Amino acid sequence: MVIRSAPLELTGRRVVLRPLTADDFDQWREVRRRCADWLLKWEPARIEGYPDPVEDRRTFAAGYGFGIFIGNRFRGEMNLSGIQRGPFQNGFIGYWIDEAVAGQSYTPEACAVALRFSFEDLGLHRIQISIIPRNAPSRRVMSKLGLREEGIAVRFLEINGVWEDHVCYAITAEEWWERRREFEDRWF
Repeated sequence: MVIRSAPLELTGRRVVLRPLTADDFDQWREVRRRCADWLLKWEPARIEGYPDPVEDRRTFAAGYGFGIFIGNRFRGEMNLSGIQRGPFQNGFIGYWIDEAVAGQSYTPEACAVALRFSFEDLGLHRIQISIIPRNAPSRRVMSKLGLREEGIAVRFLEINGVWEDHVCYAITAEEWWERRREFEDRWF
């Protein structure tokens, strides 16, 4: 495992992932507002009584996502969450991208960068990504990355008040190291 003393910045060929800061709020909010119809259908509903991170700078700043930057412009978010150590060594990746740049392979590149960080820097053994079956664009990301489909998790997450099934994808450290050159050639 690598211990970093400098600010964390992860790079692919065209994308940079870095932790979001309060200074990113205006760009983040602009994309979230502009792409609301594109994004909200795939996300949990906002919990009543809790601040909305799109409108509340303090709530936004309390998060732990990586911004996806193309050039110096914010274009989406990549989250590495639910990390469990001990015998599991597992984490989950979630993401979203600005509709204006969707379909240009920025999301699979950003996922590949997050996978490299997960396996090579954090020393995790397994990463999982779960997607609503009808979310064709996100399933296309998994196809481009060649991640293994493991099956359906029935009523896995509550999305907009409905318990939705999710297709589960995963990659292990062994698979990462077997395929690392392929990822390097295509995404880094």
